[in-house]
Amino acid sequence: MIPRYQKILFSILLLASLGMGVMLWQLRERAHQRMIAGQDSAPTSAPEVAPDEQATLVVASDLDGSLLTQVHTLPLPDDPGARARVVLGKLLDLYAAADAGHKVAGGASSVTQVFLLPAPEIGAAAKPKPAESPTGEAKPGDSGSAKPAAAPSQQAQQTGPQLAVVNLTGSFVASHPSGIQTETLTILSICGTLHANLPRVTQVRFLVDGQPRATLAGHADLTRTYLAADVVPSEGTHP
Repeated sequence: MIPRYQKILFSILLLASLGMGVMLWQLRERAHQRMIAGQDSAPTSAPEVAPDEQATLVVASDLDGSLLTQVHTLPLPDDPGARARVVLGKLLDLYAAADAGHKVAGGASSVTQVFLLPAPEIGAAAKPKPAESPTGEAKPGDSGSAKPAAAPSQQAQQTGPQLAVVNLTGSFVASHPSGIQTETLTILSICGTLHANLPRVTQVRFLVDGQPRATLAGHADLTRTYLAADVVPSEGTHP
């Protein structure tokens, strides 16, 4: 005869087993429902890819110090800043190739950002303020108090000339070959490529890891503003 306490213990174990079975079944159902919900919320169509377009690259050659245009088909996004980064990435990929005529290591990842800003006027000098008397009044003969320059209108910002600020990586600059010709060719080919694909870009400046830098590799000046429109060649040209 089975003792009473064993019957009670068996009943408790049976109930615990049944409870655990029910709990496991519920957890399984919840996991199944979450999996179905995840599948339903997943995108049913592939992400949009930028359409292929023709891009003009101004490619440098160390052999004769020339700049030549090449046309390549690239997926170009609509955003001008992103488009500028894509065409410069392709240009630097050409320079990183084993058979490049202008060898510079780094490739497309050497350009982290391209900022497009309204271009300032070239050679515009600030007008001097009229002389003031010690009391703060304008002296006789003064034309009046100086007025701040008007900010460019939104339409001018959307249609006027642009300044492109190209942010290069420190590793690209550190590995760039030193020499006045090779550095100048790199700078001019970047400027020309930007203007060839974004005609509103008339000026170009450079940063390295987001900071100003004196030279590219000891020679080409990175503190100045380059005029991009003067670079695009119709045929091979020498800088």
